[in-house]
Amino acid sequence: MKPIRKFTVRAVIPAELGALEELAANLRWAWHEPTRRLFQHVDPGLWQASDHDPVAFLGEVDPARLAELAGDGGYVEWAERERAALREYLAEPRWFQSLGAETPRTIAYFSPEFGITAALPQYSGGLGILAGDHLKAASDLGVPIVGVGLFYKAGYFSQSISPDGWQQERYPVLDPDGLPLTLLRAPDGAPVQVTLALPDDRSLHARVWKAAVGRVPLLLLDTDIPTNSDELRSVTDRLYGGGGEHRLLQELLLGIGGARAVRAWTELSGCPAPDVFHMNEGHAGFLGLERIATYIGEGLTFAAALQLVRAGTVFTTHTPVPAGIDRFDRALVERYLSSSLLPGVDPADALALGVEPGADPATSAFNMAVMGLRLAQHANGVSKLHGEVTRRMFGDLWPGFDAEEVPITSITNGVHAPTWTDPALLGLAETRLGTGDTEHAEWRSPALADGEFWAVKRAMRQQLVDDARRRLVASWREQHSGAEPPKWVSQVLDPDTLTVGFARRVPTYKRLTLMLQDPDRLKAILTNPERPVQFVIAGKSHPADDEGKRLIQQLVQFAQQPELRERIVFLPDYDMSMAEKLYPGCDVWLNNPLRPLEACGTSGMKAAMNGALNLSILDGWWAEFAGDDFGWVIPSADAAGDAGERDALEAAALYDLLEHRVAPRYYERDGDGVPIEWVRRVRETLAVLAPELGADRMVREYVERLYRPAAEHFAVVAAESARGARELSSWGARVRAAWPGVQVAHVESGGIDAPHVGDELQLRAVVRLGELSPDDVRVEVVYGRSRADETIDAAQHADLEVADAAAQLSPGEHLYTGSLVLDRAGAFGYTVRVVPRHPLLLSTAELGLVAVAD
Repeated sequence: MKPIRKFTVRAVIPAELGALEELAANLRWAWHEPTRRLFQHVDPGLWQASDHDPVAFLGEVDPARLAELAGDGGYVEWAERERAALREYLAEPRWFQSLGAETPRTIAYFSPEFGITAALPQYSGGLGILAGDHLKAASDLGVPIVGVGLFYKAGYFSQSISPDGWQQERYPVLDPDGLPLTLLRAPDGAPVQVTLALPDDRSLHARVWKAAVGRVPLLLLDTDIPTNSDELRSVTDRLYGGGGEHRLLQELLLGIGGARAVRAWTELSGCPAPDVFHMNEGHAGFLGLERIATYIGEGLTFAAALQLVRAGTVFTTHTPVPAGIDRFDRALVERYLSSSLLPGVDPADALALGVEPGADPATSAFNMAVMGLRLAQHANGVSKLHGEVTRRMFGDLWPGFDAEEVPITSITNGVHAPTWTDPALLGLAETRLGTGDTEHAEWRSPALADGEFWAVKRAMRQQLVDDARRRLVASWREQHSGAEPPKWVSQVLDPDTLTVGFARRVPTYKRLTLMLQDPDRLKAILTNPERPVQFVIAGKSHPADDEGKRLIQQLVQFAQQPELRERIVFLPDYDMSMAEKLYPGCDVWLNNPLRPLEACGTSGMKAAMNGALNLSILDGWWAEFAGDDFGWVIPSADAAGDAGERDALEAAALYDLLEHRVAPRYYERDGDGVPIEWVRRVRETLAVLAPELGADRMVREYVERLYRPAAEHFAVVAAESARGARELSSWGARVRAAWPGVQVAHVESGGIDAPHVGDELQLRAVVRLGELSPDDVRVEVVYGRSRADETIDAAQHADLEVADAAAQLSPGEHLYTGSLVLDRAGAFGYTVRVVPRHPLLLSTAELGLVAVAD
């Protein structure tokens, strides 16, 4: 019989154990092993069954056990020590506090999903896990971030696999009262609500849940409240659920409602208002329009408000293909962007921000990434290669500029080591290397013997085997109406066999089934009697992606063959809980996307943090960190005639590596059964590579390269009632209007008869500026090696100086002169160009205006 209503009743904890409630309320337990050990001691079996969720766990513990512990002075003292340690962690100065006064006061970090812990399932994949790791590292470093997202009543989805291998989705409903969340409340105790005006005189209301992620507050907006209609209560029903209008409502709520929630939070908490806003992908782009509306209400024009917003906004894109970007029908967006929703904002100005370059403004789709880039003066991709891809992908926003000048940088993602490093490896570092910091431990130290390290790695592999068997048994019972599974299900995998892991979302470009290109050859690798290999595979396909589901089905059906089912397994319902066992238990992490479509791919980073070697295409993070000691590179067949040939060539390379390089090295043992060379490489990976892969490195880079510059620039343009923003907007409007009259009329060079290295080339250029003055522009010579395709390679720039600003050759014309030294032999080319110049521009390409000599 089904209940008509469900809710969570919180446990009553003895007063002596009040520290447990305080510790459970802060999500630091998700990555702080001493706190997790404290809870585990209460009831180890129940702790495991609760998926390490203290809130749910305490609700299930036998009250008699709690009473017993309340009378145990040693345990009470232990709990108090951990509470004192948490309070110290929350209050003490950390890295950020050592940077001095020239730092952001608050950074608001917006993301559609956050992967903090399996107990708070508000994530679908890498974007959310990255956002969670970003907040955790910010907390550890003392960076004053506030996270902003949505609370999805059913999270993403739970995955099961039918007997024929087809993915099936379930959406278990979450009760926020049973999660580590509290409502944001006004001083009178009433829940804070934010409201968005919608068409047809409707209103969308949302309450605000708050999670404590260490030192970082995370605000999650929830529309499932009685003041909304049934239709609007479902706006935050599922992550990435529903059609275009449903998705648009979610993104309006995230951006506009999120900005309003931050404003309410700052007023209630007394924390400074953010001077930097960070959009983790384009889903939150509407926050810029909300901020523009606020500044218009303070007396700024749209153009000046846009300059002010841009100055303090950071935009991070994780998308390497246009198909991955949210695009909405223009008419639909126009219907929602009313003056009631955004007072003072002309809908035409707002709509123009989302128009795709080169498209008809009247018919262009509304592109969220394009809007994000137009609203942010600071933008980045998430690996060096992805930065290059992104500059080419969005280059049309800055026409006339080479990809190298497109103002999008890159900061390579990182992973939060305390979250993802297995406790067994942490224990080894503590006992043998004298540190709890696995990310920076000296893993090559002779204090740790190879044999001892290998024994711990085997235990981690055994842990994965046990977890996989448990999950497969549960899956069998679910598929077969509770029937007992056959014996082989509980015998899959072997803790002494080379274990390859592959787990991620399942879009087609990640090529889940590349390994199946030659089924017979894969079978031979898996069942090699002397050097067997086993695969542990997991991943979810988007519910609407039938092609991805077919890939899963193909893999599952292959793995069901009797001779292979103990050597290759697909684990359903990939989530953080599974990942915590999967990464540590693998010896090799496989990644074979279509290069360059993997923006970063942090799963391989997590595996490396746990002593695994990578076997990967040179894409994402691996393209910049690959090394012989860290794994193997699968060659890319970029020159293949078609996709089928490319897959066949790259699959063959994968098989060759497994057969002739990976497996032989793994099974090469000394007299004690230890693979000495393998262990050396793993220890080198932990000692050298792991520190580069950490989220602390990533967040430091964001602070130093994006957050601080954004805060400094915002302070400049906001000073004196936004004087800088007003000046820059009016100057920009004047320059754009006059730019059609700017032209490089004539260029001549001299001083060289037969060019040699070291010679000086003299240049003269006549430039027509029309209504602009020399103060408005920079005239440059662009030079470098001339390529066969008539482009300049590795271009360098040198300014030309106006010969006499007061003297004009004819009305609007000026003479510019200068020289450059020929510093290299070979083909050489140069041109002269004119670009706008203003002290508040951060990039030559910022306005997308350039005039180049014909």
